[in-house]
Amino acid sequence: MGDRVQLKIRRAVPADAGAVLALFDAAIAWFVRIGNTRQWGTEPASGQERWITRVEQWCASSDAWVAEHPTVGVCGALVLGEALEYVPAATEPEVYVRVLIGSRDPRVKGTGRRLLAFAEERAQAAGVGRMRVDCYSGGSGDLVRFYEAAGYERDVTFTVGDGAEAWPGQVLSRRVHVENDLAR
Repeated sequence: MGDRVQLKIRRAVPADAGAVLALFDAAIAWFVRIGNTRQWGTEPASGQERWITRVEQWCASSDAWVAEHPTVGVCGALVLGEALEYVPAATEPEVYVRVLIGSRDPRVKGTGRRLLAFAEERAQAAGVGRMRVDCYSGGSGDLVRFYEAAGYERDVTFTVGDGAEAWPGQVLSRRVHVENDLAR
């Protein structure tokens, strides 16, 4: 628990792309070990041009953040922005979690939750009373349960692609306490 207080959250910069790709590589390797190969495939993100380009763009965006630990280094990333094209449009102002990834290193357990709390702080500072996120809903369903445990509720489901390659997704949302929030 003590190591979590040492986390520093800062704006991402293009030079963070390699560290963020390494987080995705580690997650993909873990998914392969547990048999969850449909979420992001089986090949390391750092060896795929589309992943490299995507992560470089994320790290260069104005609302991208990394969590950094003094001995682990970059141990999480968060990108906020507009909902992705496959997600139903917002019906009110929102902060949308486009990307959230955390290290599986036990020294930084809780990084994902800390980044979600940071996103909530950003929403509150902007006077926005709603947050949304989407995630892979296949496999064991653990990812959906992670967001539910963080205070999000299931909103709508969606599917990206067709047939055997279809990717099942879940949009989750959460109310954020904002002074004078008229959306409640």
